[in-house]
Amino acid sequence: MRGLRRGVRVFREVPITLGLLLFLFVAWHLWWTDVTANRAQSGTTQALEKGFGPAGLPARRAGGPVATLTKVPSGQAFAVVRIPRFGADYARPVLEATDRDTLIKGMGHYSGTAFPGQSGNFALAGHRTTYGRPLHDIDLLQKGDIIVVETKASYIVYAVERHVIVTPDKVEVIVPVPQRPGAKLVQAWLTMTACHPKFRAQCRHIVFARRVKNIPRASGLPSSFMVVPTRAVR
Repeated sequence: MRGLRRGVRVFREVPITLGLLLFLFVAWHLWWTDVTANRAQSGTTQALEKGFGPAGLPARRAGGPVATLTKVPSGQAFAVVRIPRFGADYARPVLEATDRDTLIKGMGHYSGTAFPGQSGNFALAGHRTTYGRPLHDIDLLQKGDIIVVETKASYIVYAVERHVIVTPDKVEVIVPVPQRPGAKLVQAWLTMTACHPKFRAQCRHIVFARRVKNIPRASGLPSSFMVVPTRAVR
């Protein structure tokens, strides 16, 4: 009987042990993917900025005249997003496409939507958890918050307009006029999408921002656009 009781006790402890090991693995996975992704995304951002050249210089001295982006190879980084609400040091790379491998490296641009600086809807996707979680705090953005998209040619400044929560099939959030397919285009938009709620993916959290200014890189970005709000997230 003593051996039987010991066997029952061991049998009961096995699921607990396995559950603990699974919990530790998930926690490690979430933490480690953030560490490695943040390091890689920081490197990509620095490489982009070096390639863009110094701001405030004439285009001919910063690498020659640069036209507005019209096409970028899949997986290639081409812009940097800055969001003062997320802190003074917040800067994430934007890459072309939204497949899994691309979103590990930063924010992904929905192919077929407008590029920064163009009329239409510049639509981005990003993780809220794991892989650097660039949009972890997307729900904390407030109306009027500034989002700056930096390219080799210019700084495009957007101001947050509104949030919506939708199911993944609501693709009209990334059409030229968000949520209004076929509507006449009268201004340029930035749309950011991320899973909702955190750690799950039943829905998508969407933020719409309208373009308020397009500043040539040669002019430099006024510091007023990068003021960190008093209640910044990070």
